[in-house]
Amino acid sequence: MTNHHEAEAFDTSGNTADRYAKSSGPAQEQKPITLRSAAELADALPYLLGYRPGDSIVLAAIHADGGHGTFGGRARLAIPARAEEWPTIARKTAESLIDGIERRRGKPDGMIVYLSQEPRGGESGREVMERLRPLAQTLRTSCGALDVPVVEALCLSGGRLWSYCCPGRGCCPPEGVPMGVPGTSVLAAAATFAGIQVRGSLEDLHARLTPWRTEGGEMAPRAAEQERELDAACTALVPRMLGETERSTVAEDTLDLARHLTARLAEAPPSTGEPASDRRDDGLVANDEAAALILGLQDRDTRDRAAEWMEGDEARQALRLWRALARRCVGRYGEHAAAPLTLAGWVAWSLGDELEAREALAMALAADPQYTFAMLLHRACNEGVEPEAVRKCLRQCRADREAARTRSSGTERKTEVPGTGNPASLAERRIKPLPRRPSTPPKQAPHHAKPVTGRPPKYGPRVPSQSRRVGRRGARNSR
Repeated sequence: MTNHHEAEAFDTSGNTADRYAKSSGPAQEQKPITLRSAAELADALPYLLGYRPGDSIVLAAIHADGGHGTFGGRARLAIPARAEEWPTIARKTAESLIDGIERRRGKPDGMIVYLSQEPRGGESGREVMERLRPLAQTLRTSCGALDVPVVEALCLSGGRLWSYCCPGRGCCPPEGVPMGVPGTSVLAAAATFAGIQVRGSLEDLHARLTPWRTEGGEMAPRAAEQERELDAACTALVPRMLGETERSTVAEDTLDLARHLTARLAEAPPSTGEPASDRRDDGLVANDEAAALILGLQDRDTRDRAAEWMEGDEARQALRLWRALARRCVGRYGEHAAAPLTLAGWVAWSLGDELEAREALAMALAADPQYTFAMLLHRACNEGVEPEAVRKCLRQCRADREAARTRSSGTERKTEVPGTGNPASLAERRIKPLPRRPSTPPKQAPHHAKPVTGRPPKYGPRVPSQSRRVGRRGARNSR
């Protein structure tokens, strides 16, 4: 392997139709495309990831194949703001990626490093490149220490690229090499023909899963109202969830409400992934409903039963609900987002969207680094485990529970699939009223929410801010 100025080529066969990207066609049937320049390698980056990475470090492994290098596994992470963190981050990222690839496919023969960051505060692209040069060098030495040479290291900034592997002065122009217009290269045309879609930026995906801000922004008033509802739900539900007598009742109420909301979402237009589509979904879930579900899903068993909604249209509607709930974990309830984010990550993975799965699970671990379910799923997804193994286990749990209920009742139990089965099932089931302090007058439902059969009433007074989430370390449930 040599640097980009020589005749070495990288083809896009094998893993190039990245599993993170959505594909509606058989990409493996397309002819390989050879990339011969740094500009072509830079243009390939969004197709390797399935999205435009923005402020990122990306490592892409190369495997020798008949004189060419074929893309293999890759890793992406945000560029740390503090330069003193770069050596540790570079070493750990290189070790994690190379170790994972070696266990699945054998040690890679080389690595391509991408540093992508737009100029800030009057910087030029060249100044960004020079500022990040120590990071590029640290990544090169970290990979080299593991006997995986970096064959190319690129900085992408301000629509231009620079190579950190130039053999000497005069190799690359000081102002950098202009990058082509996105989507106009041969690789872009081939990817489009193969049905591979490149999404927007990673920031767009994160925005779909990030809680509303309680200060500033158009959602701040509703975020403040949502936080008050979470306070009230915490007061009403946590004692019942920790008690022996009502815990199962709260679990059933939570799942009934979740079924009702997925049925409501199914009646709305399909989600398009655009902000307007997410705002429409937000309008279909009232603040008190979101609060009851967020608190109820902190129970491990309830969350695991909700994870069974993982296939077909049932999964698609559940994913919309889990995203909406993640956006409602506002203020000091940010840690509660671990449950809906993990469910969103799991369902996305089950539906074949590894990009959203990885990001949602990473966000769940950022909300609560010790959240066991997210840790296990994130590791399985990163190690290339097929989700069918998890689906099989959850199907069996569901079947066993259904069989046990049938035996105990002597009658056939109604299905849990939202919006199907007995047409009267959703209308007939009610959420049992939750306790209300006499001194607290009832509130009116938010003006944006339609009256819904089975919605729990408003809850009691504000809970002290030091209350902790059900299911945390030392509580009844491990996660």
